[in-house]
Amino acid sequence: MSAALDAGRGYGQKGEKGIVARPKNKRSNGSHQGDRRQMFRKILVANRGEIACRIMRTARRMGIATVAVYCDVDRDAPHVEMADEAVNIGPPPAATSYLDMEKIIAACRQTGADAVHPGYGFLSERAAFAEALAAAGIAFIGPHAGAIAAMGDKIESKKLAAKAGVTTVPGHLGTIESEAEAVRIAAGIGWPVMIKASAGGGGKGMRIARSDEELREGFRLARSEAKSSFGDDRVFIEKFIENPRHIEIQVLGDKHGHVIHLGERECSIQRRNQKIVEEAPSPAVDAKLRAKMGAEAVALAKAVGYDSAGTVEFVMGEDKGFYFLEMNTRLQVEHPVTEMVTGLDLVEQMIRVAAGEKLKLKQKDVPLKGWAIESRLYAEDPYREFLPSIGRLTRYRPPEEGTHNGSTVRVDGGVVEGSEISIYFDPLIAKITTHGPDRATAVKAMSEALDSTVVDGIAHNQPFLATLMEHPRWQEGRLSTSFIKDEFPEGFAGKIPDAATVQRLAAVALSVELARRSPGSARQPRRDWVVKLGAELVPLTLADPAEATSGSFDLATDAEEPVTVISDWEPGQPVWQGVIGGFPLSVQVRPVTAGLRLSWRGVDVVARVMTPRVAALDAKMPPKKVADTSKVLRCPMPGLVVSISVAPGQKVRAGEALAIVEAMKMENVLRAEKDGTVKELKAKQGDVLAVDAAILEFE
Repeated sequence: MSAALDAGRGYGQKGEKGIVARPKNKRSNGSHQGDRRQMFRKILVANRGEIACRIMRTARRMGIATVAVYCDVDRDAPHVEMADEAVNIGPPPAATSYLDMEKIIAACRQTGADAVHPGYGFLSERAAFAEALAAAGIAFIGPHAGAIAAMGDKIESKKLAAKAGVTTVPGHLGTIESEAEAVRIAAGIGWPVMIKASAGGGGKGMRIARSDEELREGFRLARSEAKSSFGDDRVFIEKFIENPRHIEIQVLGDKHGHVIHLGERECSIQRRNQKIVEEAPSPAVDAKLRAKMGAEAVALAKAVGYDSAGTVEFVMGEDKGFYFLEMNTRLQVEHPVTEMVTGLDLVEQMIRVAAGEKLKLKQKDVPLKGWAIESRLYAEDPYREFLPSIGRLTRYRPPEEGTHNGSTVRVDGGVVEGSEISIYFDPLIAKITTHGPDRATAVKAMSEALDSTVVDGIAHNQPFLATLMEHPRWQEGRLSTSFIKDEFPEGFAGKIPDAATVQRLAAVALSVELARRSPGSARQPRRDWVVKLGAELVPLTLADPAEATSGSFDLATDAEEPVTVISDWEPGQPVWQGVIGGFPLSVQVRPVTAGLRLSWRGVDVVARVMTPRVAALDAKMPPKKVADTSKVLRCPMPGLVVSISVAPGQKVRAGEALAIVEAMKMENVLRAEKDGTVKELKAKQGDVLAVDAAILEFE
């Protein structure tokens, strides 16, 4: 595996001025000294977060100096500390900082950077940016502007793909100007249809419609999101394939006409058209199908003279028929899974190709070894329909990287403990990738990695990711882009523990209690205990209190042999690691009022360890009544009020749209849960609201 995949994460010292000079990294004495005359001296990374850090690690290994750019809210971000130099490019949001081409080019001139790597998002797929860099004599580490332009327009790219012999989805590829025209076109294609932004990406500006009413609303929302996110409100309509898989092919080309593919990635686990788990290879693709899809992807890339890393995306039906969706002319978020199964560093390949080097691999030489899975750790609340969360990471402990027992863990992150998750940018905290000789091993490694991933201070999707890894349908590889909607139709409410899990978590709670009550004490613990786990009471009996310690004790059972609990957990540690009855597990432990919050494999439960007497008294306590909030519409996420479509005194029906709130450039329609009458508006268009802030009140 490439050395770049586990390169160190050294950070420099930050100064006060816009440009911060740091000690230069030691230059590599690798095997490419013969190419040194062509290689870049200094690369500016026109991005932020984990992808900026990831690019800098490879540049450092290659002996290339790096420049970071940052907006005001990212002043103390890890990517700023990691670079050799850093330039402040203004206040958020992205439009006034990371999307400002003139500021990026000025930073290049100021620091002497001779190349720019755009990462993904922001300016990565702007042909005008590549052209502006070329005019300034600065290399763009990505494809040439013509390829970006050809593939960046989703309508024109489908026409070009069809001409290149690539199978495309039936649809209308012309620009649609009105709702009435959209309805007429959709009726001709046949329901359901997908409305998509022509300049779109990342799930923005996309809506599925199954009726005239849904189409009209989806058309308006898709255009609005497209205008907000890409400055281009053009949309088109195509047939929506039922129960599809999302399969993409990684391609790599150079400036000498050579193009190869690096196999496929399965990206079907999505919510709101945003990927959250990816893997390579796909459980549904065999060698023959891989070769066929790869050949079409390469044909499309060659048709535009593609000369960098890129991704050709397909939708695949249940019959294994596949159709071209779009080409992303940049590095993908999920590129680590391809790197793990091929051993290649895609960022290094992009840099070398941009410097004019030829690809050293031929198609027949591409290695595909083992299985890799990536989970995106997002600052979003899975218990509230994955709505974004913002705030400070009061505790952040990613899993340990490295290879153990035949599986490898890799973490691509751009935050540290104390980092602030802002409303202005994508809520990605980190990407956790595991690799093993087969899919089952990679899944098991991911479960263990997620168990030891600790995030506090904000809501996050770790419980959902952990639950997913245990889901039978996921483990069997029976996937589709509707997986989350199919398997969690009422939303995610956490995983209900089975009997074995209840007993194990109760034992963990007792272990923690013993360690907290008498560290180093010779006092003999009592024999009988009761653990209240959620609403369930679990009696536990120490087989031999005289021999019990906080690190090791036996629990009496109905069987002849007791269950042995072994752990070296100490108070203050966020993860309890140990073995219960021969079963190893890592459980997250958080103190709460009069108890503990335990999290493991998607189960999230409050435990309270009591004596039998206290448990009897606790049973007599009256339950706490939950306040009635049904008469108030609250903002479900931090966001901007785009519009409020009702007024005081207006009667509304269940399902009717009440307001639109924008968060992370996605517009969310808030609807009435039941019939009622609006009493008072608590917010107005343009307000920036915190989570749970009141928007309006009903009578």
